[in-house]
Amino acid sequence: MNLAKNLVVAILMTIVTIALLGIIYPLMVTGLAQVLLADKANGQLIEQGGRVVGSRILGQSFSSPGYFHGRPSAAGAGYDAANSGGTNLGPTNRKLVDSVRHAVEAARAENPEACGARGGTCAVPVDLVTSSASGLDPHISPAAAAFQVQRVAHARGVAAAEVARIVDDHTIGRQWGFLGEPVVNVLELNLALDAMHPMKK
Repeated sequence: MNLAKNLVVAILMTIVTIALLGIIYPLMVTGLAQVLLADKANGQLIEQGGRVVGSRILGQSFSSPGYFHGRPSAAGAGYDAANSGGTNLGPTNRKLVDSVRHAVEAARAENPEACGARGGTCAVPVDLVTSSASGLDPHISPAAAAFQVQRVAHARGVAAAEVARIVDDHTIGRQWGFLGEPVVNVLELNLALDAMHPMKK
């Protein structure tokens, strides 16, 4: 008799727990998120012309010389949200050292004006040659953006000072004035450039 009673109690507790924690609680949290923080709850998507072009919180690949490029990505084939992750290679790993060296050479070759009179030996911002831990970082440092200004300006036929001004306008300061470092959202910056100075066909 006690066994049957305990079994009934266990089944009822399981049903109540599933209903509370598996249905009611998730629906309540989802509903509150949609009411109070709809943009963040839905991935901070950016739409243009009725179609989604990206997210403010997920990086994506830009390869054209007329666009600012983000951090390299080791997530899947690159910026793959289903395979988020870094390389997990240590600082003395030969594969990482070679990868960074090749990325530095490519960045210098792609942005020769950034090196000026120093030729091909100028310092390249570290976030242009190393991937983030997530592989999905949507931001670069102001230094990484400044390194690319001349190339983007030349490709778009715009004065470098104007492109630098747009970068400044899209630089996000430290959170609450003291947390983290200033950053630039690559997608928002490129969309602003397209709106103000479209690529010439």
